[in-house]
Amino acid sequence: MKRAGAKYARKISLLCACAVFFLTDCAPATPSPTPQVISVYTTAAAQPWLTEVYACAEAQAVIIRLSASPPEAQISLRLGEARNLTSPAYQIGSEDLLVAVHAESALQNLTAEDVRALFSRPEGQSANIWVFASGEDVQQTFTDGVMLGMPVTSLARVASNPQEMSNKINADKNAVGILPRHWKAGKVREVFSLPGVPVLAVTPLKPQGALKEILACLQK
Repeated sequence: MKRAGAKYARKISLLCACAVFFLTDCAPATPSPTPQVISVYTTAAAQPWLTEVYACAEAQAVIIRLSASPPEAQISLRLGEARNLTSPAYQIGSEDLLVAVHAESALQNLTAEDVRALFSRPEGQSANIWVFASGEDVQQTFTDGVMLGMPVTSLARVASNPQEMSNKINADKNAVGILPRHWKAGKVREVFSLPGVPVLAVTPLKPQGALKEILACLQK
């Protein structure tokens, strides 16, 4: 009887151990928190600052999703202050806006008056003037800060983005265009500079939470 009782006790102990193992193994794991997603729009001129946005978001365990237009974004990056800006805006950097030419161009350093004359009345000159569409942030900054509201010539050619502008200047010894310094490359030479143009992060509302932390990181 004692031997049978011992076998029975061992069997019960084994069953209990298995039950405990089974219950522990099947216990639901604590779900990982869903990462927050923040939508960001950037103009072509402000694209170099996306690297810093991603770095700040990673530090906050936030995922960045690029938006196709400013109304869809929680943060909009742009060069220079928009006209009639009413939304909160935070400066996260600065950029020089250049009037740029090919390295072999005959044009040398220009004054602001020289630039206004060149871009408004290029008739009789060999320069091929390049600008951006009037709605682009870089073109608005140039029109307001350099041209002082004067319209550019209707003979000007239009580049779709800074990379295309850089390519056109590099390929044409007579080309004259507008270029943010971050996009200066190759055989491009500057003949005029508008320094310290603010790079802004614009938000629809006053930022809170992770969005506020990312903006604080970008301003450091």
